[in-house]
Parts: sequence; C-alpha cells; structure tokens
Amino acid sequence: MEKKISIANRQVILNYNKAYPKNRETLLKSKTFEKFITYFINIEKDMDVNIYDYLTNDGELTPEEAGRQFCTFLRLLAVFDIDEMEPTHFLKDNDTLNNVIEEIYRGWRSLQRFGFMNSLDTPDFGINTLVERDSKMNDLILRTYRLFSEKIANRPNLVYRQVQAGTNSCFSVHDSEEHWNEDYIGLKDVPIIDCVMLRTPMILHPKSSKRTGMFVKAEENPMNYLSIDPNEWFCLPIKVGKLLCFVYFNTKYTASALSMANLFELAPIDESNKRPDLLMIFGNEDGKNETVYWHDEKNGIWVGCISDHPRIEYFGYLKKMALTLHNLAMIEKGWLPIHGAMVNIKLKDGRQKGIILMGDSGAGKSESIEALKHVGKDKIKSVEVVFDDMGTIHLEDGVPYGQGTEIGAFIRLDDLDPGTPYRDMDRSIFFAPENPNSRMVVPTEPYSFITRNHPIDLFCYANNYTDSKGMKELTFDEIKQTCKDGTRMALGTTQEVGLSKTYFANPFGPMQEQEICEPLIDEMFTAMKDQGIYMGEIYTHLGFDKSNRQGIEDAAEELLKFITDDPKPEAE
Repeated sequence: MEKKISIANRQVILNYNKAYPKNRETLLKSKTFEKFITYFINIEKDMDVNIYDYLTNDGELTPEEAGRQFCTFLRLLAVFDIDEMEPTHFLKDNDTLNNVIEEIYRGWRSLQRFGFMNSLDTPDFGINTLVERDSKMNDLILRTYRLFSEKIANRPNLVYRQVQAGTNSCFSVHDSEEHWNEDYIGLKDVPIIDCVMLRTPMILHPKSSKRTGMFVKAEENPMNYLSIDPNEWFCLPIKVGKLLCFVYFNTKYTASALSMANLFELAPIDESNKRPDLLMIFGNEDGKNETVYWHDEKNGIWVGCISDHPRIEYFGYLKKMALTLHNLAMIEKGWLPIHGAMVNIKLKDGRQKGIILMGDSGAGKSESIEALKHVGKDKIKSVEVVFDDMGTIHLEDGVPYGQGTEIGAFIRLDDLDPGTPYRDMDRSIFFAPENPNSRMVVPTEPYSFITRNHPIDLFCYANNYTDSKGMKELTFDEIKQTCKDGTRMALGTTQEVGLSKTYFANPFGPMQEQEICEPLIDEMFTAMKDQGIYMGEIYTHLGFDKSNRQGIEDAAEELLKFITDDPKPEAE
C-alpha cells in the first residue's frame, strides 16, 4: 500500500514508513493530518451542519480550504494562548471551538484505526520497533488532544483517561522474494503480514452480525477471475490446525482480517514463501456476490473466494471459510472434521478426562462447558480447550484422538453467563456488543497444545431441541444416526430459524463431501466404540428458552458426574 493514509469504509490505515510524525509540529503540518481534517469536515456536512458551517465560515470555504485553514489555526494554537492569537472565525465562540475539538477527537476514535510498516525496509526492525512506534503515535495524539482542550478551557483537565487514541492495531509486512507457484503469480506483489499487535480489548462495529448463504463448489478456480490491486490488499499467513493458509484480503476488511490473529496461529516468516495448503481470497471485486471453494488438484491447494459485499464484514465469513477449506483438506487425508468443542478436564485429585460435545451453531457446546466450570469449581483444577468450534478425530494404531484448529474461541455472548465475557476481556476482540448475536474472539491455548493428540473419554451430541434432562448414553447405531442427522433448533445466528437438520451438524466440509465422509464416520465411531468411549447425547435446552439456565445446568451436573465417577448408564 503506497498511500500515506487511506480513509474509507469507516476505517483509516496509516503507512508508518511514509507518514509517521515524530512530534506534534510534524503531525499538525502533515498532509496526512490535513487529509483527515478535510475528511471530517465533509462528513459533518451530513452529520452536524452547525460544525460544518463553523469550519467553512458559513459556506465561504470549501472543505479543502477549511481543512487547510483549520490545520494552520491548530498549529498556532499549539504555540500561543487563545488571547494572544489574531482574530479569526475559528475564535468567535470558544464553546463551539471546544465542541469541534471534541467531535474531531471522537470522530477519529470512531474509525477503525490501523498502522503498518515494512519490516524489511526498516533498519534493525524488531517487534519492539513496531510496538514502540505505534505506542508513541498513541501518546502523541492523546497529548495533542489534551493540549487543545486545556488551552480552550484555560485550565488543566481534572480527569485523564488513558484511552486508545492511536490505532486499534498495527502490523508489519514484507514483500515476497520468491513466489511459490507460477499459477498464482497474480498474488506475488501483495505484501505479507509477519507480525501483528492488537490493542485489546478491541471493540469493532461491523455492519453485519450474521452469516448467510453456503460455501459451495465453484465452477472454476477463482484465480481465473481474480481482481486484486496489490496496493489495496494484504496477505495474512495463518496455521489452521497443522495446515498453512494464506488469507489475501481487501483492505476494506482489515479489521476482520487482523482479528484472525486472536483466533489462529500466525505463520512464521520463513513459511510465507512456501506453497500453502489452503488459500483464501476475501473481498474479491468480481461482482458475483458468492462464497465458493475450489480444489486445485494439480497444485494440491484448496482455494476459497468470497466476493466483495457489505455483508461479509461479519467475522464469521473469514473464520468459517478457513475452517471449510481445512475440513475439505483433512477429509481428503482421512481425518474426520468435528463441529463442536473438546476440552481436557483436569481434576484437583489428579484425574483427567477428554470430552467432545458435537453440534451445530447454537446447540450449546461452549455454554455447557462454561456451566461445567461453574458447577465443578470445587473439583475441577483446570479446563484446557482443544477446540471450541472445529476440530478433527483421527486414528493412530486404531486409537481415536482429537486435535484442534484454532488457538482461540469465537464466542456468542448472548448465551453465556453475563460475567463470562469480562473474565478475559483484557485479551479479547468484541464484535458489535450492542447487537443481538454479538461475539468475542479470545485466545485460549497455545498452538503446540491444540495440534497434539488428545485422548477422548466422552463423545456426546449437544441436543438443544428436546425436553429430556441431563445426559444419556446411546447405542452405536443411535449415536451415529443422531450425529449424521445433525438436528438442532436454530437460533438465528445464520439464515436458519427453527428446527433444522444439517448433515453431520457440519455445513463446513462434511455436508459438501458426504460420500467421502460416510466411511470416515463409520471408521471413527467404530474405533470409539471399540475403545469403550462413552457416546451419547447431552441436553442443553437452549432451543427453548435462552434465559432459562436450568437445562444446561442439569447437563453440566451429569457431565461432572461422568468426569468424577465415570458412570455409564444403560442406554434406554
């Protein structure tokens, strides 16, 4: 990205290699600052006509002229007291001037703000270089705002708030020295992210709060209709499970893309020149309004493409496409993707159990585990999250093991205990907390932990649609059929509402490749039966009344009994 500053789509991106103010004087004289002030004036024409008239002197000045004059005025105000300055229309009313300063500051902070720099073009670059530069920017903007506020009030402030006045996040990039495949040469010049710094808690306000449509197989490789300007795109290399995934994203969606660093492991710089297993193109300006995938068998790459559209600002599109590509690749390898949650429960007496709760969105998987933590607080030492949404089961010497895909969790706030989000808010990213279906992304476990083999002691389907209580063991045929039916009471987190069925409760790979999944399901479930793993249903009741927690607490109590006493009731 060659621009010093890009302001569009309710976000601003600063190129620290081209526009980095070392002090207040440099900031106020910069074209970057003037561009933001002009942007603000244009916005105020529709937002607050009084401020617009004040800055343009009742329309005598164009927004560009007003922006230049106001920047000059601020440079003078930074040096002189108000009573020392020459008369100007900016000084005709101190209350209005103070309001304008507040609104400019609020307008800046209402944007999603990002900064980046090129790690290879910066001498002696290191993570401290990035963090220090970004932190100084934050401090400079905060001190400049306070200076103007105090000068207009003619007294010091009495309360100081150390808010995030600079960026929400910053990152470093590098250019690829070699490209990994000539068939994908159109992506060669897109800068590759190698380090991300998130200022948490980060609160984002996407336009959309749910996902619609399905991920379907494309008729051709999306590379054939690629629409990418390398100056308007970045590449985020991540690890999805053990697979390498390159996420190429339109800068319009920088907030969502960088949020993935809280959910997936960022791939090290030495892997960014390798051929990826998975490749995503997010925000392709192709006019197709589609979400598709393609298997490039020649190069061994699963390719996903999501067209540019306001609806895809929802983080779930990025997350679920990455998991869909991962699942398709793992099915090809003979591993079975599980839409669910797996945790290792460690008791205070030293015992440990690995449990998997399977189910589609809204079934109550994460909620059951949160309830288990609460009812078992006197007995449970720790809960290790192997996966919170998507994982796999595979066999080694006939023994089934679980592995995860994500180092974090994408949690629906509406169904959790009210205190849960606050426990980890200092590391979290929140999406539209003011809206229904609000979510948070919080890191949970190290990458080395989620990608190792984890023994399974219990495998239950999360049933949110019947009035049974607690937990029940099922016969081999019953548990297989229950899981393949994938029944749930949909809560409206996607386009579905009411009782619905999804093959194997997993519309992210298994549903698209049912013929290949069928023998895998038979193989894995037979192995779990042979190993004596408890298989059944857990009843969450979340499809009836989300505010009534009794059902999920009953389920958690039964889970706790299994973990502490290992009961195996007869199937009815």
